[in-house]
Amino acid sequence: MKTRIISACVMLPLLIIVYLGGWFIWAAALVVAAIGIREFYKGFEAAGARPCYAIAYAAIALLYAANAFAPYDTRLTMIWIILITASSMIYGFRVNERKLEDMTSTLLGIMYVVFFSYHIVLIDQSQHRILIWLVFLSAFGTDIMAYFTGMAIGKHKLCPHLSPKKSIEGAVGGVAGSIIFCGLFGYLVMPEALGMTIVIGFLGSIFAQLGDLSASAFKRQMGIKDYGNLIPGHGGILDRFDSVLFTAPAVYYCILFINIG
Repeated sequence: MKTRIISACVMLPLLIIVYLGGWFIWAAALVVAAIGIREFYKGFEAAGARPCYAIAYAAIALLYAANAFAPYDTRLTMIWIILITASSMIYGFRVNERKLEDMTSTLLGIMYVVFFSYHIVLIDQSQHRILIWLVFLSAFGTDIMAYFTGMAIGKHKLCPHLSPKKSIEGAVGGVAGSIIFCGLFGYLVMPEALGMTIVIGFLGSIFAQLGDLSASAFKRQMGIKDYGNLIPGHGGILDRFDSVLFTAPAVYYCILFINIG
């Protein structure tokens, strides 16, 4: 509990960055991508793979440069995806030196860490950028409520082979907590979008928990406990933002496809 409180205090500056938005959130997302990809690749290296850092850092630079100069041109993003996919495949041309997992880990890291986290920037630059708060309300609200619900009444294991401490009761409590937090946000801040915020609270919580479990699956396969030790009690950047990586795209596409008001 003490480490969670310390970590919560460490994360407080994030609220200021989200409030300021614009170049602040752009820079923060870029930093998360850069640190996160290093943590992710280090995990793969522990499992024997050799992902290409140069391709990953070039991918980050190209993606954020394209956004800086043409933030609303989705064609550049599609071109970026093609280039990164092709580059990861070309990386494997030296079949005598590199293995299949070297190519796949390179591409997976970029799409998972860099592209997923990039959706934070896309939400901030959307017409309804205030809904960026739902990413964090859903992800962290789910984590908090799942923890306390699981501690109080958790009896049935959710995924014992991935995360032995997580329970079905905790997962349900996490969903309920996310719906309540996001619903209150909608009621107080955007009453015309109350229904949408509730839907996001529900879907966001599911994706947040899938993100958490996916990170656990990776760490199990990599043979590591944490991705890093940057944040006390929570390991590295990815250990804290694993749920956000899944929730951000879910919120962004809800904004795109669900009519507000």
